[in-house]
Amino acid sequence: MNEIVLHFIGEQIEVRFDSPPARLKTPPCPDGFTWQGQHLHVVEKISAWHDFTRRGRMARNMRPAHATIAARRGSLGVGRFYFRVRIDSGRIFDLYYDREIKDVDDRLGHWYLYRELASSGSETTTTRKVP
Repeated sequence: MNEIVLHFIGEQIEVRFDSPPARLKTPPCPDGFTWQGQHLHVVEKISAWHDFTRRGRMARNMRPAHATIAARRGSLGVGRFYFRVRIDSGRIFDLYYDREIKDVDDRLGHWYLYRELASSGSETTTTRKVP
């Protein structure tokens, strides 16, 4: 299935799991999320992927040999876990969990609603194909 981007959102969200994840920093796809006061239910995980690219100052603080391993497995506070989901209304969203540690009191990371998508068969006025 090919999707096209309807619009970028980039807002922090709260997620819900029917069963608590075994590992908070390596989460599974959530069962639902709250966005702009609406509780949305995930009915299908379409795909999942991760990105352990080190960005900003984190990209410069590791030896090259260790950075190669970290790019495959991730390291403390680095990485994002992406999920493409369909909610009960049929809308498709990409959301992700960012493992970045913000400060000593905020070490768990945060969830974000990245963008809304549509199947390429849907009619839209402004669209961009997803790479």
